[in-house]
Amino acid sequence: MNRALTLAALTALSPAALVAQRSYTLEQIRSYPFPNEMVAAATGSRIAWAFNERGLRNIYVAEGPGYAARRLTSYTTDDGQELTSVALSANGQWVVYLRGGDHGSNWDDGLPVNPEFLPSPPKVQIWAVPFSGGEPRLLADGEAPVISPKNDVVVFERGGQFWSVPVDGATPAKQLFTARGVQGSPVWSPDGTRIAFVSNRGDRAFVGVYRVAEPSGPLQWIAPSYSRDRSPRWSPDGRSLAFVRLPGAGGAPDSVLARRHSPWSIYRADAATGAATKLWTAPKTLRGSVSTTDGGTNLHWAAGRIVFLSYQDGWPHLYSLPETGGEALLLTPGRFMAEHISMSPDRRWMVFAANAGSDSLDIDRRHVVKVPVDRAAPEVMTPGSGLEWSPVVTGDGTLAMISATTERPPLPAVMPLSGGTPRLLAADRIPADYPTGSLVVPKQVVFKAPDGVTVHNQLFVAPGGLARKPAIIYVHGGPPRQMLLGWHYSDYYSNAYATNQYLASQGYLVLSVNYRLGIGYGYEFHQPARAGTAGASEYLDVKAAALWLARQPNVDPRRIGIYGGSYGGYLVALALGRDSRLFAAGVDIHGVHDRTIERTRNLVSPDRFERAPDADLAARVAWRSSPVSSVNTWTSPVLVIHGDDDRNVRFSQSTDLVRRLEEKGVSVETLVIVDDTHHFMRHANFLRVGDATVEFFNRRFGMEQARAH
Repeated sequence: MNRALTLAALTALSPAALVAQRSYTLEQIRSYPFPNEMVAAATGSRIAWAFNERGLRNIYVAEGPGYAARRLTSYTTDDGQELTSVALSANGQWVVYLRGGDHGSNWDDGLPVNPEFLPSPPKVQIWAVPFSGGEPRLLADGEAPVISPKNDVVVFERGGQFWSVPVDGATPAKQLFTARGVQGSPVWSPDGTRIAFVSNRGDRAFVGVYRVAEPSGPLQWIAPSYSRDRSPRWSPDGRSLAFVRLPGAGGAPDSVLARRHSPWSIYRADAATGAATKLWTAPKTLRGSVSTTDGGTNLHWAAGRIVFLSYQDGWPHLYSLPETGGEALLLTPGRFMAEHISMSPDRRWMVFAANAGSDSLDIDRRHVVKVPVDRAAPEVMTPGSGLEWSPVVTGDGTLAMISATTERPPLPAVMPLSGGTPRLLAADRIPADYPTGSLVVPKQVVFKAPDGVTVHNQLFVAPGGLARKPAIIYVHGGPPRQMLLGWHYSDYYSNAYATNQYLASQGYLVLSVNYRLGIGYGYEFHQPARAGTAGASEYLDVKAAALWLARQPNVDPRRIGIYGGSYGGYLVALALGRDSRLFAAGVDIHGVHDRTIERTRNLVSPDRFERAPDADLAARVAWRSSPVSSVNTWTSPVLVIHGDDDRNVRFSQSTDLVRRLEEKGVSVETLVIVDDTHHFMRHANFLRVGDATVEFFNRRFGMEQARAH
């Protein structure tokens, strides 16, 4: 598109579109069902997923050829208990899932979540339910269940050790063994006789093997070293293991502010002897460092080849190399990223989501792509203006995924892996009064920040309304995220997309900013210089968005607001602290405000004599990159929202900011969501946050009075 297009050109709609536009409530647009945890059985045509319907989370299944969606569980309250680790047994007869906890958190993910204030908090538990139907069976308290390929046993984690329980819950769980460190990442051998795992021991990590048939026999350690080994993967014949090796912690302190290569290698080991040889080493460049996108290195042992993901050519792409070692083959050339990667049961195909396609707008979408493991022949399976993600392949070659458009919320879908048109499942779960026809189609807006970085944005604006609209900037969290031209694959950001749509329907112009540090636009955008605690260069993109808005003829430059959560909350606070003249008001949702906390302790007061050569400078830069360093120039009103059980950003970050703003006399309003987490597990709490955000802007920008007249 012409990047110089004016706002008026972007917002022009036909008379028919004006007629179709109608009002709706925030509760209505937030009432969509959200599917996730899509899985497929290794044999047959069975799939399963979790559905969150207004906070009622349940397991659904479908089976070919008809693929009629069917609910398996009956959880009937908005209690904040998430469903994760959904798995189908290889024969498709059992669905296993984890209920409870907050498994998108940075710490304490396995602790109970209790947003209903129950005297006895819910437990984090593993359940199983027959695919054919019946009552769910409680297997055990624990996490990370993995079903044996023999379809009979589930191995899971509890207290840093592995336990085992029959998949039908016939007998109680028992501990398999006790080892030092924290045991995790269990992977069954193809024949179900052994379990490879990772034993994390702080500065080092070992790959181990437990022999199920010899429960009293010794554990086997695979080439233990002064390294951190991870991601064990079995060869198809079960005779070998591949794994990723990273350096162990330690060494002399180096510069904090300098960017450096993070080395890693792929090894192959003999599963009988534990002897290992190096197959491949990442290029010693910044781009060759360990990827921090979804799934990290995404190691898979495919048919005759080992597949992995690397950023080495500037984009997170799939590569494969012969299972005996050799040159790595780039499987997915092009200017796009690969994520949500899975392998077909026959190990011949990789399927993934990518911002790839023939349309220039596809860089801000997701489509499902397949590629053979032995040649560079990627094929976009779902081209068009929609969005598709989380692909998996069933045993009979059906491709299952989650599909959405700019207007229709996400739904499961299936199609042949050979190609065809996706068939939507469970469309009847979208409420009858859902305002699909009233949503606006977000427009791509691209501009450059002052230092030349190209920034992609999505513009939401409804027809009609005020001649000069108030505008609101939305900043996502993460920061390795990318907002899209349509519904998002994360429930958190789908809620943000719904809120942006609702704000547009209320007469606001909304601009969602994909600032640097995010994903989808290559390595240099994802890992920029002087970003985060090294200088907050990403704020240049947010400020550039506000200046772009201020130049538009349909925007009132005196009423530009900003809101966002997590890292987005950090950027909201930075915007209000540094540029209150530009940002008239903001909503800061569980943001980070002092980036020297914990970080400076390690820089200035280490537990040894040596210090990083730039420790003092790094501490000063981290302070200047923190919103609390700009409180003296903060004048704009703000609403601060935080969950009391946040496990991603400490609640004290907001307590400290509120105290500072109150002492300075800034107009600060607060909302505490007691005993809920960073992800607002209860639907009612997400609605409460959304309502508070909209009401705050309406009041501050006089929108209630404007609509009344």
